[in-house]
Amino acid sequence: MKRSLEAEILDHLDPADPGAVRSRRDLRIMDFFLGNSRWILRSLCRFHHGPGRLVELGAGEGLLCRRIEEANPGTSVVGLDLIGRPPGLPPSIRWVSGDFLRTLPSVEAEVCCGSLILHHLGAPSLRRLGSLLGRCSLLLFAEPYRGMLPLRMSGLASPFVGKVTRHDMPASIRAGFRRGELAGLLGLDPGAWRIRESVTLRGALRFAAIRT
Repeated sequence: MKRSLEAEILDHLDPADPGAVRSRRDLRIMDFFLGNSRWILRSLCRFHHGPGRLVELGAGEGLLCRRIEEANPGTSVVGLDLIGRPPGLPPSIRWVSGDFLRTLPSVEAEVCCGSLILHHLGAPSLRRLGSLLGRCSLLLFAEPYRGMLPLRMSGLASPFVGKVTRHDMPASIRAGFRRGELAGLLGLDPGAWRIRESVTLRGALRFAAIRT
């Protein structure tokens, strides 16, 4: 299946729109089902030791930022997203609104992570992002796996999600990645990074890059 990008409805809705509220709820359920946040937290423990500086791309409601800070006391956590700072986010977590391709250069971090975010980017933007990640020592991304089985699973889930998610879920899968693609799209030097990838039965591609 060839990768194809399609505009997702949630990206263009006001955060207060009922459809956006429902879609964010659907995303929380999907994250629990896919285990993306749990994998990122486990991988931080595995590959990054001690306090440091971490930035999350497309941090949304800030839920993963909260969990990372709680699990890693002393770590400086920054969330980047198009939307404004989520209400109730602990003041210790820095929040930067805007296009993260523009805001990321202002953030100093050893670790960069994200869940269901890179599939929004075309090849030129992914290459630009890769050039901005050169200061990091660990990259952790959980993305949709592009394949027929995840697409069929999204169809089975359609009756249980909102209208926005019914459109965005298959669109995100068609824009997702297969094993071996992300490192090249980001332009990571194979001599400088050790890549670890896995695909889950539930349709998640898990990508870890550790600087050698």
